[in-house]
Amino acid sequence: MKADIHPDYHMIKVVMTDGTEYMTRSTWGSEGDTLRLDIDPNSHPAWTGGQQGLLDRGGRVSRFQKRYEGLGL
Repeated sequence: MKADIHPDYHMIKVVMTDGTEYMTRSTWGSEGDTLRLDIDPNSHPAWTGGQQGLLDRGGRVSRFQKRYEGLGL
């Protein structure tokens, strides 16, 4: 294996949006740096199941409803 081709892994502190923190190994920053997250699994709707709305401004859903409105299903 070639020498000096792999990134330098070191310990950093990760601070979540709610203030919890943990230590992990990373190639980000330098040894002992603190990474403060703006978005994390505790706050992002993709992980928390946040409200998802169907936005349709005269698009596919409207065309579909207009096409099949007379079927009476």
